[in-house]
Amino acid sequence: MDNIRFKAIETAMSREPVTFKVPAKSTSEYYGCKVFNKVQMDKYLSKKTIQILKDTIDNGIALDRTVADHVAAGMKQWAMEMGATHYTHWFHPLTGGTAEKHDAFSEPNGFGSSMEEFSGKLLVQQEPDASSFPNGGLRNTFEARGYTAWDASSPAFIIGDTLCIPTVFISYTGEALDHKTPLLKSIDAVNKAATEVCKYFDPEVSKVTSFLGWEQEYFLVDAALFSQRPDLVLTERTLMGHESAKNQQLEDHYFGSIPLRAMAFMQELEVECYKLSIPIKTRHNEVAPSQFELAPVYEEVNLAVDHNLILMSIMKKVAAKHHFRVLLHEKPFKGVNGSGKHCNWSLGTNTGVNLMSPGKTSEEYLRFLTYMVNVLAAVHKNNGLLKASIASASNAHRLGANEAPPAIISSFLGTQVSAALDALLTKKNVVKTDVSSGLKLNLPQIPEILLDNTDRNRTSPFAFTGNRFEFRAVGSSANCAMPMMVVNTIVAYQLAEFKKEVDKKIGKGMKTEEAIIEVLQGYMRECKGICFDGNGYSDEWKAEAKKRGLDCETSVPKIYDSFTTEQSMKVFTETGVLTKVEVEARNEVWWELYSKKIEIEARVLRDLSSNHILPVATRYQSVLLDNVSRMKSIFPESKLKDLAKCQLRIIEDISKHIASVRKMSYEMSELSDELTSIEDEREKAIGYHDRLVPYFDKIREHIDELETIVDDQMWPLPKYREMMFIR
Repeated sequence: MDNIRFKAIETAMSREPVTFKVPAKSTSEYYGCKVFNKVQMDKYLSKKTIQILKDTIDNGIALDRTVADHVAAGMKQWAMEMGATHYTHWFHPLTGGTAEKHDAFSEPNGFGSSMEEFSGKLLVQQEPDASSFPNGGLRNTFEARGYTAWDASSPAFIIGDTLCIPTVFISYTGEALDHKTPLLKSIDAVNKAATEVCKYFDPEVSKVTSFLGWEQEYFLVDAALFSQRPDLVLTERTLMGHESAKNQQLEDHYFGSIPLRAMAFMQELEVECYKLSIPIKTRHNEVAPSQFELAPVYEEVNLAVDHNLILMSIMKKVAAKHHFRVLLHEKPFKGVNGSGKHCNWSLGTNTGVNLMSPGKTSEEYLRFLTYMVNVLAAVHKNNGLLKASIASASNAHRLGANEAPPAIISSFLGTQVSAALDALLTKKNVVKTDVSSGLKLNLPQIPEILLDNTDRNRTSPFAFTGNRFEFRAVGSSANCAMPMMVVNTIVAYQLAEFKKEVDKKIGKGMKTEEAIIEVLQGYMRECKGICFDGNGYSDEWKAEAKKRGLDCETSVPKIYDSFTTEQSMKVFTETGVLTKVEVEARNEVWWELYSKKIEIEARVLRDLSSNHILPVATRYQSVLLDNVSRMKSIFPESKLKDLAKCQLRIIEDISKHIASVRKMSYEMSELSDELTSIEDEREKAIGYHDRLVPYFDKIREHIDELETIVDDQMWPLPKYREMMFIR
């Protein structure tokens, strides 16, 4: 039988690594060549313009339109010399991805020719159609006007022949329609609040910056095999597929030798990243077969978020050149590790201090305790909101499975930090400075290993890892602007509350250090429930977390309710990050996106079941029936029952699986039509979660069993064992 699956396998197996030419011997020779950075500004802008632009970026001073004209002229000249013919305002709509509308520099001059134009007005502001993006009711379809406005703090860059200008996206009435606007506001909020607290320890501190180092996990699948899996093409996850006999159980893929084809892809990807100033530092095999990870050097949050979004776009383009498809879905394959985007977050001052580092002196240690305890208090008071910031239809498959953290927010601190916080509560050794030590291996050729002040806990969603917090629950496909916005906002709110309480005590005559310690002790007593260093997968922890009052909800639509609680509204509105209307609109968007994604998966599953799997299963059943019929003509009735027993059992099993899949597919289709008619987005999303999603695993169970029964030569879809092992 001519099976297209085997042709795809043959194509995949015959691939050779794609070669490409590195543009220079040294990375530094081309690093940032496609970015309008300080080096390019020095060439194309005057010193006065550069200084004004620097003041705009560093101090938020409004940019004069005349200066914008100068910047636009220099930017256009540079871009055209780099081969750019178009420009676009590049922004982050609430779809979770990015958006861009390309306009040509060329303008007709009225004399049968054209000239290149790009003014400060075009640089600073554009007007894309706002009605077709998710907005949660902020815009009507007939009210299309929306504005993109230049974010000068993130440099313009070139992709292909287009100059991309990072921008915010707002409605005609001023509401944020994107992820960047509230992120920028949260960065400003945490800067102001953290700077005020810093002045207790160092009056010279004038700015606190939030930093992010993301770790991007992903899967690679050969393009030929990918194209034969409609579920991967349309949903980026396998809605069916029996586990491979060998997957990750030998733990031989993690940190192993990188396959040649994957290495060639990584090398070209890194070159493209370096051209765009994305500081990729690390690459390695991840735990699951065909799973990999890359990570950059830490950057300011806004720039790091932009770089991650650019990276995800570039990954797909480079992968296509290497005959791969990149899977950024959190759980593309059942039974193996899913993919996350661990977000390592910290705060640093303009004086070069990491506020998450214990320091060396008593004063530095107290400063460390101040920020540590306030972060824990913020996470404790807003653990439901923090979980809502990473909740999605795709991430729900990953959380709590195969090394991913559970859907209960807690914070791992490690023995040393936990002991330090216990000492704070009892007023013993509050200014202790011994927070790191060495590990001696008694091997003369091996030097002493310097230990971090914490170990690592892979089941902790929000772990302290030495001098930063690692938000491990973020999904691989997510725009990390959302969780980083929430982290910045809750910490900003908490620090502002902390300062009010400390100042109140100081006003009553208490010494500053005593006031700080007393307030911190109160916070630690309140937030001890968020600290957990044990196994986050255990049933005991789930019961204990509920006792501690932590949010244990697992339904994604209901998790989103945390955005609109009284506490969350207070945090968002009092910091000025989001208005009540903007928060409520976002919830409508999240519910709508959840429902649409589940509906798409239901349609794909129904189509695959009816048009791909059941016809093949029926055909194989007919082959077995024909075999039994032929046996009847050869063997006497007395022997036939025993001889045909195996075939008859298989035929019966196939019949049961086919009947179950047909019945449940029909029920699922009817239910989907019913749920689609529900107008209330929250009610609809809950209906999809509670009533429709359970059908997915039930139908899959029968199809996966059929995969083990039906003749391999007839099975239409590439199997796990064929997709997950890159040569």
